[in-house]
Amino acid sequence: MATGALMLDLVGTKLTAEEATTLQQPEVGGLILFSRNYTDPVQLQQLMQAIRSIRPDLIVAVDQEGGRVQRFRDGFTRLPPMAVLGRMYQQDPVEACASAHELGWLMAAELRAFDIDISFAPVLDIDWQQSSIIGDRAFASEPETLAKLALAFMQGMHEAGMAATGKHFPGHGWVQADSHLELPVDERDESRLEQSDIQPFKYLIAKGLDAIMPAHVVYSKIDAEPAGFSPYWLKEKLRKQLGFSGVIFSDDLTMEGASIAGSYAQRCQKALDAGCDMVLVCNKPQHALEVLDYLKTRPVVNNPRIATMRGKPSDLLQDTQRLEQARELAGRCVALI
Repeated sequence: MATGALMLDLVGTKLTAEEATTLQQPEVGGLILFSRNYTDPVQLQQLMQAIRSIRPDLIVAVDQEGGRVQRFRDGFTRLPPMAVLGRMYQQDPVEACASAHELGWLMAAELRAFDIDISFAPVLDIDWQQSSIIGDRAFASEPETLAKLALAFMQGMHEAGMAATGKHFPGHGWVQADSHLELPVDERDESRLEQSDIQPFKYLIAKGLDAIMPAHVVYSKIDAEPAGFSPYWLKEKLRKQLGFSGVIFSDDLTMEGASIAGSYAQRCQKALDAGCDMVLVCNKPQHALEVLDYLKTRPVVNNPRIATMRGKPSDLLQDTQRLEQARELAGRCVALI
C-alpha cells in the first residue's frame, strides 16, 4: 500500500513517460489532479486507468469542494458553495443537514466512480466575513452551525466510500491575506481560537474525521512558525490535546505562505518533522522532483496511516435514483447562490 510522503501533480490530460516513471518511485504516495488534467469523463477514465495500471495503491486526490473550488465541471454535477447550506440552516436546520449529507455523498460518489480516492473537503474554516480566499467556501459564520453541516457532509462522503479531510487547521477564516500569495498572520490568542475556530475541528475529530490539512498561517501569539511547520500545532495541539490519529496533509508547499521555511527540501523537511504525514508540491514539477530527491535521502518509514485514505467500495454508487435526486438537489442549491 502507498506509504510515500510526497503528493505531486501532472502537466496535462495524459500520463507522460517521465511522469509514469516518477509515479513508480516509492517516495511518491499521492497524486492530485487539477482542471488542466480534465476534459471530459472518457478522458478522465483513461487517465485513471493509466495511473492505476502502474500504481494501484496511489492516493489520488482533487479539490472538488463546490462553488469556486471545483476542478471537474463538464460531465460532473455543478456543486454549490457551502455557504448556501449555512443560509439554509437558518431557515430549516434539519433540511440543511440532510442536504449537506446528500451533497457530500454526491460529490464523493461521482469521484469514486472514477476510482479517485479523495476530495480535500470539507472546509472547516469559519467565515469571519473578512477572508476573500475562504468566503463562501465556509459553511457558516457560527462554529456550531458549521460543525453540524460539515459533519453531515463528511458522513455523506463516508457513505460513498471516501475519507474526509478537514481544512485549514486551526482556522484560516480570520486573516485577510491569501496564503497562496503571502504569509498571513493571525494575532488572536489561543483562548479565542479555542472558543471559535478550533471547535469544528474538535467536533469532527470526535466523529471520525480521517485527515486534516493545516493552514499556511502564523498564529503569532502562539508560535512563530506557520501551523503546517509547527510541532506545537501538529504534535502537541492536534495529536496530543485533540487526540487526532488520522492523516495530516501539508497544504501546497509552493504557496507563498510556505516560503518562510526555505528551499523546497527544507519546506518538506520542516513539514514532516513538524508532524505532517504527506506533503503536497503542486504546479511546479521541477520543485516536486527536488522534494523527491530529498526524500530519497531520508530513512524509509512505513506509514500505515496514508493507506487509510484509499477509497472504499460502495454499492450505493450504482443507485441511479439517488444520484438523480442528489443532482436535482444540487441544482436547487446552486439556484440559491
